[in-house]
Amino acid sequence: MERITSAKNSVVRAMRELKDRRAREATGRILVEGEVMIREALACGLQPFDLLAEDRFEALAGEMAAAGARAYLVPRSLLESVCETRTPQGVCASFSMPEPLQPGAELPDAVVALDGVQDPGNVGTIWRTADAAGFGALLLGEGSADPLSPKVLRAAMGSGFRLPFGRAEPLGEALDALSARGYSIIASALDGDDFYRRPDPGRRIALVVGNEARGIRPEILARADYRLKLPMRGGAESLNAAVAAGIFMYDLINARR
Repeated sequence: MERITSAKNSVVRAMRELKDRRAREATGRILVEGEVMIREALACGLQPFDLLAEDRFEALAGEMAAAGARAYLVPRSLLESVCETRTPQGVCASFSMPEPLQPGAELPDAVVALDGVQDPGNVGTIWRTADAAGFGALLLGEGSADPLSPKVLRAAMGSGFRLPFGRAEPLGEALDALSARGYSIIASALDGDDFYRRPDPGRRIALVVGNEARGIRPEILARADYRLKLPMRGGAESLNAAVAAGIFMYDLINARR
């Protein structure tokens, strides 16, 4: 394994640039941090390219090399310059981007759509929860955080490599297309009806989660077949977007079973 010590090395510079969306789109590569996430990416069939690792990750470096990657030993200072986390886990790698869903692609019966969810942690957590609950795809409307940013992928913890995602822009047209294909559009709304007293929305559902501050835009709410809210039985006025989405998703799937 080659050892790199210079921050000006071309491999180090290229991987550092993957924190920027424009570089990701230009190269078709993403930055993956940490051994667990790297192994998830390998298991999901993403093509590895370059690995930067401290000495203790020689076994992982060998696996990456066997999969076609180039592996380099680097000091912690270089990892800190490449990774977004303040305290890197000792290893990071570049992989091919997961392929997004194509417009008009056949979708699973349960999907979650984001209307301007901007916080990367919320987007990643919703993605991971959708995967755990049994939803089949994540759709991202305009204004939502980039699903392939390192922060989103870390919060998704591997679900970003498994659960299909697609860019639904403009979101209104995407929801119209779903509605025409028999999906019930369910919107999370603070002025909606009690979520637990809802009628049966049918088997094909699209749950819409809105922006952390303003909620779902009026033109998107107008397309909803159901506007529902979680009852606040204590003193809190609302829930974090990802927490609320998780409750919605689990209960909707459980009711279908």
